[in-house]
Amino acid sequence: MSTVKIVVWHGYLLGGTGSNVYTRALAREWSRSGHDVVVLCQEPHPELHDVGSARVSRPDVGGLLPTFVVDRYEGYEVKLVQDCTRAELDAWVEANAAAIRVELPADVVFCNHVLLGGPVGAASGARYAVKAHGSELEYSMRGRPELGLWGRDALAGASAVFVGSEHIRKVVEEVCGHVERVHEVPPGVDVEAWRPQPRDAALAALIAEARADPPNPGNANERFPDEGNADRLASFLAEGGPTIVYFGKLIHNKGVHLLLEALRDVDARAVIVGFGDYRAELEALAPGRTLFTGPLEHRHLVHLLALADVTVVPSIFPEAFGMVAAEAAAAGSPPIVARHSGLAEIADGLEGEYPAHLRDLASFANGDAGELATKLQRLLALPPDDRRALRDGARRAAVERWSWSGVARRLLDPLF
Repeated sequence: MSTVKIVVWHGYLLGGTGSNVYTRALAREWSRSGHDVVVLCQEPHPELHDVGSARVSRPDVGGLLPTFVVDRYEGYEVKLVQDCTRAELDAWVEANAAAIRVELPADVVFCNHVLLGGPVGAASGARYAVKAHGSELEYSMRGRPELGLWGRDALAGASAVFVGSEHIRKVVEEVCGHVERVHEVPPGVDVEAWRPQPRDAALAALIAEARADPPNPGNANERFPDEGNADRLASFLAEGGPTIVYFGKLIHNKGVHLLLEALRDVDARAVIVGFGDYRAELEALAPGRTLFTGPLEHRHLVHLLALADVTVVPSIFPEAFGMVAAEAAAAGSPPIVARHSGLAEIADGLEGEYPAHLRDLASFANGDAGELATKLQRLLALPPDDRRALRDGARRAAVERWSWSGVARRLLDPLF
Protein backbone atom coordinates (compact mmCIF):
# COMPACT_ATOMS: atom_id res chain seq x y z
CA MET A 1 0.00 0.00 0.00
CA SER A 2 1.08 3.63 -0.47
CA THR A 3 2.28 5.63 2.51
CA VAL A 4 -0.31 7.47 4.59
CA LYS A 5 -0.42 9.92 7.50
CA ILE A 6 -1.63 8.41 10.77
CA VAL A 7 -2.35 10.34 13.94
CA VAL A 8 -2.25 7.94 16.89
CA TRP A 9 -4.16 9.27 19.88
CA HIS A 10 -3.48 7.79 23.33
CA GLY A 11 -4.45 9.51 26.56
CA TYR A 12 -1.69 8.11 28.75
CA LEU A 13 2.01 7.22 28.74
CA LEU A 14 4.23 5.07 26.50
CA GLY A 15 5.52 2.52 29.01
CA GLY A 16 4.44 0.23 31.80
CA THR A 17 0.98 -1.03 30.84
CA GLY A 18 -0.52 -2.92 27.93
CA SER A 19 -2.17 -0.08 26.01
CA ASN A 20 0.94 2.10 26.48
CA VAL A 21 3.18 -0.60 24.99
CA TYR A 22 0.62 -1.19 22.24
CA THR A 23 0.70 2.48 21.25
CA ARG A 24 4.46 2.80 21.00
CA ALA A 25 4.80 -0.52 19.16
CA LEU A 26 2.32 0.51 16.47
CA ALA A 27 3.98 3.90 16.09
CA ARG A 28 7.32 2.16 15.65
CA GLU A 29 6.08 -0.39 13.13
CA TRP A 30 4.01 2.04 11.05
CA SER A 31 6.84 4.58 10.87
CA ARG A 32 9.30 1.83 9.92
CA SER A 33 6.98 1.00 7.03
CA GLY A 34 7.35 4.55 5.74
CA HIS A 35 4.11 6.06 7.04
CA ASP A 36 3.99 9.58 8.50
CA VAL A 37 3.07 8.96 12.14
CA VAL A 38 2.27 11.42 14.93
CA VAL A 39 1.54 10.19 18.47
CA LEU A 40 -0.53 12.38 20.81
CA CYS A 41 -0.18 11.22 24.41
CA GLN A 42 0.74 12.41 27.92
CA GLU A 43 4.22 10.85 27.98
CA PRO A 44 6.64 13.36 29.57
CA HIS A 45 9.78 11.57 28.32
CA PRO A 46 9.15 10.20 24.81
CA GLU A 47 12.89 10.09 24.18
CA LEU A 48 13.04 7.06 26.50
CA HIS A 49 10.81 4.97 24.22
CA ASP A 50 11.36 3.49 20.77
CA VAL A 51 8.63 4.85 18.50
CA GLY A 52 10.67 4.63 15.32
CA SER A 53 10.57 7.90 13.39
CA ALA A 54 7.14 8.88 14.75
CA ARG A 55 6.80 12.36 16.24
CA VAL A 56 5.35 12.58 19.77
CA SER A 57 3.28 15.56 20.95
CA ARG A 58 1.71 16.17 24.36
CA PRO A 59 -1.74 17.83 24.38
CA ASP A 60 -2.47 20.33 27.16
CA VAL A 61 -5.32 18.70 29.10
CA GLY A 62 -5.45 21.21 31.93
CA GLY A 63 -3.98 18.92 34.56
CA LEU A 64 -6.84 16.38 34.68
CA LEU A 65 -6.24 12.72 33.82
CA PRO A 66 -9.34 10.46 33.70
CA THR A 67 -8.21 6.86 34.22
CA PHE A 68 -9.65 3.36 34.71
CA VAL A 69 -7.43 2.43 37.68
CA VAL A 70 -6.20 5.10 40.07
CA ASP A 71 -2.40 5.39 39.92
CA ARG A 72 -0.13 8.29 40.69
CA TYR A 73 0.78 10.47 37.70
CA GLU A 74 3.08 13.33 38.60
CA GLY A 75 1.58 16.72 37.76
CA TYR A 76 -1.99 15.51 37.24
CA GLU A 77 -5.23 15.34 39.16
CA VAL A 78 -6.13 11.68 38.61
CA LYS A 79 -9.80 10.68 38.71
CA LEU A 80 -11.63 7.56 37.57
CA VAL A 81 -13.59 8.18 34.40
CA GLN A 82 -16.84 7.36 36.19
CA ASP A 83 -16.02 9.85 38.95
CA CYS A 84 -15.53 12.77 36.57
CA THR A 85 -18.43 15.08 35.78
CA ARG A 86 -19.64 15.09 32.19
CA ALA A 87 -18.48 18.70 31.91
CA GLU A 88 -14.96 17.63 32.94
CA LEU A 89 -14.97 14.78 30.42
CA ASP A 90 -16.33 16.95 27.62
CA ALA A 91 -13.64 19.58 28.26
CA TRP A 92 -10.94 16.90 28.31
CA VAL A 93 -12.22 15.39 25.06
CA GLU A 94 -12.25 18.79 23.36
CA ALA A 95 -8.70 19.59 24.54
CA ASN A 96 -7.45 16.38 22.92
CA ALA A 97 -9.57 16.83 19.79
CA ALA A 98 -8.16 20.34 19.35
CA ALA A 99 -4.64 18.89 19.49
CA ILE A 100 -5.59 16.40 16.76
CA ARG A 101 -7.01 19.15 14.54
CA VAL A 102 -3.61 20.87 14.63
CA GLU A 103 -2.15 17.75 12.99
CA LEU A 104 -4.72 17.47 10.20
CA PRO A 105 -5.04 16.62 7.40
CA ALA A 106 -4.42 12.96 8.11
CA ASP A 107 -5.62 9.80 6.41
CA VAL A 108 -6.84 8.36 9.69
CA VAL A 109 -6.82 9.09 13.42
CA PHE A 110 -6.24 5.87 15.37
CA CYS A 111 -7.74 6.24 18.88
CA ASN A 112 -7.09 3.98 21.84
CA HIS A 113 -9.92 3.03 24.24
CA VAL A 114 -13.66 3.23 23.54
CA LEU A 115 -13.79 5.96 26.19
CA LEU A 116 -12.37 8.41 25.90
CA GLY A 117 -10.70 7.65 22.57
CA GLY A 118 -13.95 7.23 20.65
CA PRO A 119 -15.34 10.66 21.62
CA VAL A 120 -11.94 12.27 20.98
CA GLY A 121 -11.86 10.82 17.47
CA ALA A 122 -15.44 11.90 16.78
CA ALA A 123 -14.80 15.43 18.06
CA SER A 124 -11.70 15.83 15.90
CA GLY A 125 -13.80 15.93 12.73
CA ALA A 126 -11.37 13.56 11.02
CA ARG A 127 -11.78 10.00 9.80
CA TYR A 128 -11.08 7.82 12.83
CA ALA A 129 -10.77 4.24 14.05
CA VAL A 130 -11.01 3.00 17.64
CA LYS A 131 -9.10 0.23 19.43
CA ALA A 132 -11.01 -1.26 22.39
CA HIS A 133 -8.49 -2.40 24.99
CA GLY A 134 -10.87 -3.84 27.57
CA SER A 135 -9.80 -1.94 30.69
CA GLU A 136 -12.16 0.91 29.91
CA LEU A 137 -15.02 -1.50 29.27
CA GLU A 138 -14.59 -3.56 32.44
CA TYR A 139 -13.32 -1.02 34.95
CA SER A 140 -15.31 2.09 34.01
CA MET A 141 -18.11 1.41 31.51
CA ARG A 142 -19.70 -1.89 32.52
CA GLY A 143 -22.78 -1.31 34.69
CA ARG A 144 -22.91 2.41 33.81
CA PRO A 145 -25.44 2.72 30.96
CA GLU A 146 -24.74 6.38 30.30
CA LEU A 147 -21.08 5.60 29.56
CA GLY A 148 -22.08 2.62 27.43
CA LEU A 149 -24.37 4.82 25.33
CA TRP A 150 -21.65 7.43 24.93
CA GLY A 151 -19.29 4.71 23.77
CA ARG A 152 -21.87 3.31 21.34
CA ASP A 153 -22.46 6.70 19.75
CA ALA A 154 -18.73 7.28 19.32
CA LEU A 155 -18.13 3.83 17.81
CA ALA A 156 -21.01 4.34 15.36
CA GLY A 157 -19.02 7.06 13.61
CA ALA A 158 -15.74 5.12 13.42
CA SER A 159 -14.48 3.75 10.12
CA ALA A 160 -13.36 0.63 12.00
CA VAL A 161 -13.45 -0.73 15.54
CA PHE A 162 -10.64 -3.09 16.53
CA VAL A 163 -10.73 -5.71 19.28
CA GLY A 164 -7.88 -7.93 20.40
CA SER A 165 -9.92 -11.06 20.96
CA GLU A 166 -13.34 -12.63 20.53
CA HIS A 167 -13.85 -12.05 24.25
CA ILE A 168 -13.50 -8.28 23.86
CA ARG A 169 -15.79 -8.34 20.83
CA LYS A 170 -18.47 -9.80 23.09
CA VAL A 171 -17.74 -7.31 25.87
CA VAL A 172 -18.13 -4.39 23.47
CA GLU A 173 -21.55 -5.75 22.51
CA GLU A 174 -22.54 -6.27 26.15
CA VAL A 175 -21.47 -2.80 27.27
CA CYS A 176 -22.19 -0.65 24.21
CA GLY A 177 -24.77 -2.63 22.26
CA HIS A 178 -24.44 -3.77 18.65
CA VAL A 179 -21.51 -2.19 16.83
CA GLU A 180 -20.75 -2.35 13.10
CA ARG A 181 -17.37 -2.67 11.38
CA VAL A 182 -15.66 -4.62 14.17
CA HIS A 183 -12.37 -6.34 13.28
CA GLU A 184 -10.48 -8.80 15.49
CA VAL A 185 -6.71 -8.23 15.46
CA PRO A 186 -4.76 -9.59 18.46
CA PRO A 187 -2.05 -7.38 19.98
CA GLY A 188 1.52 -8.20 19.15
CA VAL A 189 4.97 -8.80 20.53
CA ASP A 190 8.38 -7.70 19.29
CA VAL A 191 9.76 -11.13 18.46
CA GLU A 192 13.21 -9.71 17.71
CA ALA A 193 13.55 -8.10 21.16
CA TRP A 194 11.85 -10.95 23.06
CA ARG A 195 13.79 -14.07 22.17
CA PRO A 196 15.57 -16.96 23.91
CA GLN A 197 19.09 -16.20 25.14
CA PRO A 198 21.87 -18.23 26.76
CA ARG A 199 21.51 -18.04 30.54
CA ASP A 200 24.87 -16.46 31.32
CA ALA A 201 24.42 -13.75 28.67
CA ALA A 202 20.86 -13.00 29.79
CA LEU A 203 21.89 -12.70 33.45
CA ALA A 204 24.81 -10.40 32.65
CA ALA A 205 22.61 -8.20 30.46
CA LEU A 206 19.86 -8.02 33.11
CA ILE A 207 22.31 -6.91 35.78
CA ALA A 208 23.83 -4.33 33.42
CA GLU A 209 20.39 -2.86 32.71
CA ALA A 210 19.58 -2.75 36.43
CA ARG A 211 22.82 -0.84 37.10
CA ALA A 212 21.62 1.79 34.61
CA ASP A 213 18.37 2.41 36.54
CA PRO A 214 17.68 5.91 37.86
CA PRO A 215 18.17 6.50 41.60
CA ASN A 216 15.15 5.62 43.74
CA PRO A 217 16.08 6.21 47.40
CA GLY A 218 13.78 4.34 49.73
CA ASN A 219 11.80 3.15 46.68
CA ALA A 220 9.87 6.41 46.98
CA ASN A 221 8.84 6.39 43.32
CA GLU A 222 6.70 3.31 42.68
CA ARG A 223 7.11 3.71 38.92
CA PHE A 224 10.91 3.29 39.12
CA PRO A 225 12.69 -0.03 39.71
CA ASP A 226 13.60 -0.75 43.32
CA GLU A 227 16.87 0.67 44.60
CA GLY A 228 19.73 -1.82 44.51
CA ASN A 229 18.06 -4.22 42.05
CA ALA A 230 21.34 -5.01 40.29
CA ASP A 231 22.93 -6.55 43.37
CA ARG A 232 19.67 -8.11 44.55
CA LEU A 233 19.04 -9.80 41.20
CA ALA A 234 22.65 -10.93 40.87
CA SER A 235 22.53 -12.61 44.29
CA PHE A 236 19.03 -14.04 43.87
CA LEU A 237 19.66 -15.55 40.42
CA ALA A 238 23.30 -16.54 40.87
CA GLU A 239 22.68 -20.19 41.60
CA GLY A 240 20.95 -22.68 39.37
CA GLY A 241 17.45 -23.97 39.98
CA PRO A 242 14.01 -23.21 38.56
CA THR A 243 12.78 -19.63 38.31
CA ILE A 244 9.15 -18.49 38.04
CA VAL A 245 8.30 -14.93 36.96
CA TYR A 246 5.23 -12.72 37.21
CA PHE A 247 5.22 -9.26 35.65
CA GLY A 248 2.33 -6.82 35.56
CA LYS A 249 0.31 -4.61 37.86
CA LEU A 250 0.28 -5.47 41.57
CA ILE A 251 -3.46 -5.13 42.08
CA HIS A 252 -5.91 -7.72 43.39
CA ASN A 253 -7.52 -8.40 40.00
CA LYS A 254 -4.24 -9.62 38.55
CA GLY A 255 -4.36 -12.67 40.86
CA VAL A 256 -0.77 -12.50 42.08
CA HIS A 257 -1.95 -13.74 45.49
CA LEU A 258 -2.92 -17.04 43.82
CA LEU A 259 0.59 -17.48 42.50
CA LEU A 260 2.06 -16.76 45.93
CA GLU A 261 -0.28 -19.33 47.47
CA ALA A 262 0.70 -21.91 44.84
CA LEU A 263 4.41 -21.25 45.40
CA ARG A 264 4.16 -22.65 48.93
CA ASP A 265 3.94 -26.11 47.33
CA VAL A 266 6.51 -25.57 44.57
CA ASP A 267 10.28 -25.95 44.91
CA ALA A 268 11.27 -22.85 42.95
CA ARG A 269 12.19 -19.21 43.41
CA ALA A 270 9.98 -16.44 42.09
CA VAL A 271 10.58 -12.92 40.80
CA ILE A 272 7.56 -10.60 41.10
CA VAL A 273 7.77 -7.53 38.87
CA GLY A 274 5.43 -4.55 38.96
CA PHE A 275 3.88 -1.77 41.00
CA GLY A 276 0.44 -1.15 42.45
CA ASP A 277 -1.60 -0.62 45.58
CA TYR A 278 -1.56 -4.33 46.52
CA ARG A 279 2.21 -4.67 46.81
CA ALA A 280 2.48 -4.48 50.61
CA GLU A 281 -0.18 -7.18 51.06
CA LEU A 282 1.51 -9.40 48.48
CA GLU A 283 4.89 -9.05 50.14
CA ALA A 284 3.30 -10.13 53.42
CA LEU A 285 1.84 -13.23 51.70
CA ALA A 286 4.99 -14.21 49.82
CA PRO A 287 6.88 -17.37 50.82
CA GLY A 288 10.66 -17.48 51.06
CA ARG A 289 12.70 -17.23 47.87
CA THR A 290 10.43 -14.53 46.44
CA LEU A 291 11.98 -11.30 45.15
CA PHE A 292 9.96 -8.13 44.46
CA THR A 293 11.71 -5.72 42.08
CA GLY A 294 9.22 -2.92 41.49
CA PRO A 295 8.41 -2.18 37.84
CA LEU A 296 10.90 -3.12 35.14
CA GLU A 297 11.00 -1.87 31.58
CA HIS A 298 11.26 -4.02 28.47
CA ARG A 299 15.03 -3.42 28.47
CA HIS A 300 15.17 -5.49 31.68
CA LEU A 301 12.37 -7.93 30.96
CA VAL A 302 13.70 -9.26 27.66
CA HIS A 303 16.60 -10.67 29.70
CA LEU A 304 14.67 -11.69 32.83
CA LEU A 305 12.14 -13.68 30.78
CA ALA A 306 14.97 -15.50 29.04
CA LEU A 307 15.98 -16.70 32.53
CA ALA A 308 12.46 -17.82 33.53
CA ASP A 309 11.53 -21.48 33.36
CA VAL A 310 7.88 -20.45 33.40
CA THR A 311 5.91 -17.19 33.48
CA VAL A 312 2.56 -17.15 35.26
CA VAL A 313 -0.38 -14.93 34.27
CA PRO A 314 -2.89 -15.56 37.08
CA SER A 315 -5.45 -12.76 36.48
CA ILE A 316 -8.85 -13.34 38.07
CA PHE A 317 -10.48 -10.48 36.13
CA PRO A 318 -11.23 -10.55 32.37
CA GLU A 319 -8.28 -9.68 30.16
CA ALA A 320 -8.54 -8.32 26.64
CA PHE A 321 -5.70 -10.50 25.38
CA GLY A 322 -2.66 -11.22 27.53
CA MET A 323 0.29 -9.30 26.15
CA VAL A 324 2.62 -10.46 28.92
CA ALA A 325 1.95 -14.09 28.05
CA ALA A 326 2.78 -13.48 24.38
CA GLU A 327 6.01 -11.71 25.36
CA ALA A 328 6.99 -14.56 27.67
CA ALA A 329 6.28 -17.07 24.90
CA ALA A 330 8.49 -15.15 22.49
CA ALA A 331 11.31 -15.20 25.04
CA GLY A 332 11.01 -18.98 25.33
CA SER A 333 9.48 -18.89 28.82
CA PRO A 334 6.36 -21.07 28.57
CA PRO A 335 3.40 -19.15 30.05
CA ILE A 336 0.79 -20.72 32.30
CA VAL A 337 -2.32 -18.54 32.11
CA ALA A 338 -5.65 -18.50 33.92
CA ARG A 339 -8.08 -19.97 31.42
CA HIS A 340 -10.68 -17.26 30.81
CA SER A 341 -11.44 -14.25 28.59
CA GLY A 342 -8.63 -13.26 26.21
CA LEU A 343 -6.14 -15.39 28.12
CA ALA A 344 -8.01 -18.50 26.96
CA GLU A 345 -7.20 -17.48 23.38
CA ILE A 346 -3.52 -17.26 24.32
CA ALA A 347 -3.80 -20.77 25.78
CA ASP A 348 -5.39 -22.01 22.55
CA GLY A 349 -2.50 -20.58 20.53
CA LEU A 350 0.08 -22.25 22.75
CA GLU A 351 -1.72 -25.58 22.72
CA GLY A 352 -1.70 -25.52 18.94
CA GLU A 353 2.10 -25.60 19.02
CA TYR A 354 2.63 -27.96 22.00
CA PRO A 355 2.90 -31.76 21.82
CA ALA A 356 -0.44 -33.36 22.70
CA HIS A 357 0.72 -34.72 26.06
CA LEU A 358 1.85 -31.26 27.21
CA ARG A 359 -1.05 -29.09 26.06
CA ASP A 360 -2.77 -28.94 29.43
CA LEU A 361 0.28 -27.11 30.82
CA ALA A 362 -0.70 -23.92 28.99
CA SER A 363 -3.42 -22.96 31.47
CA PHE A 364 -5.14 -23.56 34.79
CA ALA A 365 -8.67 -23.02 36.06
CA ASN A 366 -9.37 -19.41 37.01
CA GLY A 367 -8.82 -18.81 40.74
CA ASP A 368 -7.54 -22.34 41.45
CA ALA A 369 -4.20 -22.01 43.27
CA GLY A 370 -4.09 -25.77 43.85
CA GLU A 371 -4.27 -26.59 40.15
CA LEU A 372 -1.69 -23.89 39.42
CA ALA A 373 0.68 -25.47 41.94
CA THR A 374 0.16 -28.90 40.36
CA LYS A 375 0.84 -27.56 36.85
CA LEU A 376 3.98 -25.75 38.01
CA GLN A 377 5.28 -28.89 39.74
CA ARG A 378 4.66 -30.97 36.60
CA LEU A 379 6.25 -28.47 34.25
CA LEU A 380 9.37 -28.03 36.37
CA ALA A 381 9.78 -31.82 36.69
CA LEU A 382 9.63 -32.52 32.93
CA PRO A 383 12.60 -34.20 31.25
CA PRO A 384 14.84 -31.93 29.14
CA ASP A 385 13.28 -32.92 25.80
CA ASP A 386 9.79 -32.02 26.97
CA ARG A 387 10.98 -28.75 28.50
CA ARG A 388 12.61 -27.91 25.17
CA ALA A 389 9.41 -28.79 23.30
CA LEU A 390 7.46 -26.32 25.45
CA ARG A 391 10.00 -23.54 24.97
CA ASP A 392 10.17 -24.08 21.21
CA GLY A 393 6.39 -24.33 20.90
CA ALA A 394 5.83 -21.14 22.87
CA ARG A 395 8.33 -19.26 20.73
CA ARG A 396 6.76 -20.61 17.54
CA ALA A 397 3.29 -19.50 18.63
CA ALA A 398 4.54 -15.97 19.29
CA VAL A 399 6.36 -15.65 15.97
CA GLU A 400 3.58 -17.11 13.84
CA ARG A 401 0.58 -15.56 15.59
CA TRP A 402 1.54 -12.40 17.50
CA SER A 403 4.42 -10.51 15.82
CA TRP A 404 3.99 -6.69 15.78
CA SER A 405 4.85 -6.29 12.12
CA GLY A 406 1.94 -8.51 11.15
CA VAL A 407 -0.40 -6.78 13.61
CA ALA A 408 0.46 -3.34 12.23
CA ARG A 409 -0.32 -4.44 8.67
CA ARG A 410 -3.59 -6.11 9.67
CA LEU A 411 -4.84 -2.97 11.42
CA LEU A 412 -4.47 -0.92 8.25
CA ASP A 413 -6.08 -3.47 5.92
CA PRO A 414 -9.73 -2.51 6.71
CA LEU A 415 -8.90 1.19 6.46
CA PHE A 416 -7.09 1.42 3.11
